[in-house]
Amino acid sequence: MVQALDVTDPKQLSRAVKALAKECAIIKAAHDYVGVPEWRTRQGDYAGLARIIAYQQLSTKAAGTIWGRVEVLLGKVIPKSVLAADIDALRACGLSRPKISHIRSIAAAVESGALNLRRVAHAGDAEAQAELMAVKGIGPWTADVYLMFCLGRWDVFPHADVGLSEAYRMISGERKRHPPKKFLKTGERWRPYRGVAAHMLWSYINAARDAQRGGA
Repeated sequence: MVQALDVTDPKQLSRAVKALAKECAIIKAAHDYVGVPEWRTRQGDYAGLARIIAYQQLSTKAAGTIWGRVEVLLGKVIPKSVLAADIDALRACGLSRPKISHIRSIAAAVESGALNLRRVAHAGDAEAQAELMAVKGIGPWTADVYLMFCLGRWDVFPHADVGLSEAYRMISGERKRHPPKKFLKTGERWRPYRGVAAHMLWSYINAARDAQRGGA
């Protein structure tokens, strides 16, 4: 039986990373390059979920600017404030129409009780993913990222994430990235710490890109 992992505890996270690195050359290479980075944490509520939507497919800097405007506009990012907000005002913050539609759909689901984030927090990974993805606007990637960073789940794997597959390609030296279905199978080798492996790959590619740009 796998012991529960508190990903916010540096010692526990380090043990999990080292266990993976011992068994997998890819994770060992990532560990050699970035060490054991802190686990990203986000608030595990509606605001945390909406923030994930807002940040999709944008640079961290650009998304942060947009999200800051949203917070100023709404005062408090809760379902009621999002549903009451003027759509043009949300657009003026920099949110795209699809993203506005998604965060409103999620807000409506939370308000109606169709999505219960407390129930999600106490459910197993598969059950939590299913409840999240039953809501329009929440796909597998969003569900997995919410579980990882808002709820601290250590064995979910956003296998369709291009950054993860590109990091794997860079370390492995393979010519092409693994397509999502193949990458999902690739990730099986990292159970029961697939989320930890994903975190290491994200950290690796971010550090590698910073180095390419002349950063630290």
